[in-house]
Amino acid sequence: MASDEPKAKKLKLSEDEKTESPNKKAATELSPNVLFGMGNPLLDISAVVDKDFLDKYSLKPNDQILAEDKHKALFDELVKKFKVEYHAGGATQNSVKIAQWMIQEPHNVGTFFGCIGKDKFGDILKQKAEEAHVDARYYEQDEEPTGTCAACITGDNRSLVANLAAANCYKKEMHLDLEENWELVQKAKVYYIAGFFLTVSLESILKVAKHASEHNKLFCMNLSAPFICQFFKDNLMQVMPYIDVLFGNETEAAAFGKEQDFETKDIKELARKAQVLPKINSKRQRIVVFTQGKDETIMALGDKIETFPVLKIDPKDIVDTNGAGDAFVGGFLSGLVQEKPLDQCVRAAHYSANVIIRQAGCTFPEKPDFK
Repeated sequence: MASDEPKAKKLKLSEDEKTESPNKKAATELSPNVLFGMGNPLLDISAVVDKDFLDKYSLKPNDQILAEDKHKALFDELVKKFKVEYHAGGATQNSVKIAQWMIQEPHNVGTFFGCIGKDKFGDILKQKAEEAHVDARYYEQDEEPTGTCAACITGDNRSLVANLAAANCYKKEMHLDLEENWELVQKAKVYYIAGFFLTVSLESILKVAKHASEHNKLFCMNLSAPFICQFFKDNLMQVMPYIDVLFGNETEAAAFGKEQDFETKDIKELARKAQVLPKINSKRQRIVVFTQGKDETIMALGDKIETFPVLKIDPKDIVDTNGAGDAFVGGFLSGLVQEKPLDQCVRAAHYSANVIIRQAGCTFPEKPDFK
């Protein structure tokens, strides 16, 4: 039987944190901007497609890639040929939104930084963030249009093709370094950046990661996609020593393990080996959380490996798995900022993912039904 030691574990968010009063509701103690996210804000264009469409653009059924020249026509064809839906997306932004949805009150618990264009899609993203009660502070520029992501759905698989455009134009010195923006970073106690942002602004990630480490706050990151582990390995490993909570799914974990010469395909061993990689803030042990779709979630902490079964769902109730991973992280973050024990963070993560796969895109009902 797995040890239950990590289950009782609560994570203090910073060294200046007062001891939590057990009598108060955690939600009432939260202040705005306690959760900080930074990443690629994208407008998702999602549609159920056929295998011919995937084959035409050399897409795997379940993958995440950056658009290349050969994918230029894909976006137009998707809109012309299939019934598309538009949703505010981008992995980190999705997770911050879900965390806010799970928490409900107060509003603007989550801050989000990223770059958009001065255009219609950018206006949609601003409106959607406001509706989700996320404090989105976009860096707006007019050289590139707002980024988009084609979500090509077949069955319960989704192939994502991101055209970063404006999202790729985020500049540390033009946005993160500005006093009013950096103050929001300092207000936060939990930080989350998806691995996708490693392709955009490593220096911005490192500035935030170092701040978190120096103040003993929680810095969380996601492997995000096999290509991040493979082609942005150097950037990822520059950030790794600052990562307190590392998320990933089974394919990302396998790609990471292969690139790091872990010499195992066993997901528990992969989690254990990622957990013991060098870390700068020795006050916190790294936590590694790997999901496996409908199979159990793995969590490595210290020398313990925990497993958590996911909530069962009838396959016919699955509408769209795009956003399931983002929702999992969002639920987990909602637990972290409320200083819930880790097993409750996983419960919240499983609940969020279970809700989101019943909806189109990373959308959700008005309120969660989670106790």
